Amino acid sequence: MEKPFVVTEGMRPEESFVVPLNDAHEKRVYDTRYLFLLTFSTTPSSKGETNHPSQKINATKSFLCQVIKFNLPESLLLNLSLTMVRFTLIAVSSLLATVQAAQNLRAPELTKNGRKLSYQYITNYEPRSQVTDHNALDLDQKVIEEQIALQNENSFARARDVYEQGGHSKSYAKLKITSGNKPNVSDGTLFTGTDMSGRPVTGKVYESSTSPSDELRLQYSTSDIQSSYVGCQVGALVPTGNHNTAGCFKATGTVSNVPGVTTDLDYTYEPEQDNLNGRTIKGFSTAVRPRMLECPKCPYPDAKFFVDYYGDSDYADKWITASFTGGRTNFGSGRGNADFGSYGFTGRGECAKKGTVFMAIFMYVIREFEDALDDCQNNCIACNDDPVHAWDEGVAFYSGSLEGKDGSAPGVLLHELADKRCANFNTCIDENNSKSAINDQLTDLFVVGQAQLLSGRCEEARVTKSKIVDLMYIPMIQGTLRYAYRLDLQAGGEKEEAEGAVFAAAVLPRIHAADPSAAELIYNNMRVGRSSTDFKAVKTAFESVYSKMNIKCSDVGGLLSPEGGYFPGAGPCGDSSSAKKGGLIAGAVVGSIGGAAALIAIGYIFYMRGREKRGNPVFKPSTRETAVSEIY
Repeated sequence: MEKPFVVTEGMRPEESFVVPLNDAHEKRVYDTRYLFLLTFSTTPSSKGETNHPSQKINATKSFLCQVIKFNLPESLLLNLSLTMVRFTLIAVSSLLATVQAAQNLRAPELTKNGRKLSYQYITNYEPRSQVTDHNALDLDQKVIEEQIALQNENSFARARDVYEQGGHSKSYAKLKITSGNKPNVSDGTLFTGTDMSGRPVTGKVYESSTSPSDELRLQYSTSDIQSSYVGCQVGALVPTGNHNTAGCFKATGTVSNVPGVTTDLDYTYEPEQDNLNGRTIKGFSTAVRPRMLECPKCPYPDAKFFVDYYGDSDYADKWITASFTGGRTNFGSGRGNADFGSYGFTGRGECAKKGTVFMAIFMYVIREFEDALDDCQNNCIACNDDPVHAWDEGVAFYSGSLEGKDGSAPGVLLHELADKRCANFNTCIDENNSKSAINDQLTDLFVVGQAQLLSGRCEEARVTKSKIVDLMYIPMIQGTLRYAYRLDLQAGGEKEEAEGAVFAAAVLPRIHAADPSAAELIYNNMRVGRSSTDFKAVKTAFESVYSKMNIKCSDVGGLLSPEGGYFPGAGPCGDSSSAKKGGLIAGAVVGSIGGAAALIAIGYIFYMRGREKRGNPVFKPSTRETAVSEIY
């Protein structure tokens, strides 16, 4: 690593440096260079001091320093021929927008030594709001999979209960008031009581307008620390043995609001029965019509694809429920139906546990990104807190809590799926074949979209969202192709048929929107109870719509043989024009913004993912100088 650059008070405020460096922090190969852009603006005060950027920035005293990591294709670098770039004040304004907007987000601000602390990373993405409770939805999925693995009717019933009732996200207590009726308080009003362990516990009023007059529903407060985000996890978990009541309100006690505002309320309830969950995977399955089709700025395109194809807005719930019970879907359109009556626990289990992620959670991730865009206010720095929170929720539902801060631990949601499929299709970016190019690109796009929302660049964020959604379909295509090959050429059985069917079910509506005949061919070859499968025909049908889905052959890759190389006839198709890895993100942003402004935008959006994660933030209190290199 070269000697770090140092920012001192004597440097001119308009200077910026572009420093090409090798990628030394991970053992992976890129056809691009990493650049670190330094942009700063400084006006010394009368005392010769410089304000730290986490403090309030004003017109007469300012200091801003950001180191930004991003990928640019070599062709673009050659065209730019840059060794030094001078940015205008637009760059500083963009960076200021990020700092100032981040200070206004809904969660309480945590500071240490005058510096705002960041929220815990989610698979290399730094949220700007508290989403630990949302991130924990994957714990429901984990229990569902554990119960399905037991393969008996009782365990399937328990798995279905967790799907329908939850256990880990948006926990709330139903307290029966024994000292008069509940006060006239609005949702969000905080109450304090004592938990089962004798410690203080707080909750905010929840569903006050629909709960009975003698019932107070309190949603438990959550923390910024993922491992201890909430102390009460019950819902449908008691029969599975995964419940936790230590942090729940004790069975009989008193809850209090602000002294002098309301009187103390005595209550009683059953902790293992009356602690429920307001966020469930089934809730995602049945939310398509009210939240994706009939909302003010609806319908959302992808939700409409699925409803048009299946003929029902609760298509995911019908698929999942029929899988659990061994029933039939009976979709309104007559398309995409599945009869699980011929399957045993193996096939039903595969379709149920994958349906919850591929069909229910998948669409709700997209919904959160769409919702963020709906609320985005153009060219407004300090009024996009809610959109950024919705965007953070989308990332939380995509990744979940189990994979940790860097995505290295095994998970159960869509991020894990993309990493699994890359090893099958030669689309990983690391030597261990465990990190997918899809997730690498998506993480960058998540950061791009977040920064665009923070600075009120709403239309550019919409372009970013579209690219995210395009990429999310790729693992579904890969999964369908993998099991089509196994069914056709490797004598696959019930397990392979079920996996192929649910992968296809999660992408067929998008294929149908591009070409109904291609979707029909894929369905007939991959459906539950199919008579035969023709891998070549399925592969050809998918490839015929890649351009309409805005994806490339190289994105999907080819099916690898354990012996090395691709299986016969299963290699990647050929793109009409090849693009180097890593150029996708830069190209997308450059195309949406254009010219010199594009370089500025790229600069501020790829900021500080690595350094903050490693506990070595750029913004360190200092009296004379601040190191801005040595990120990795």
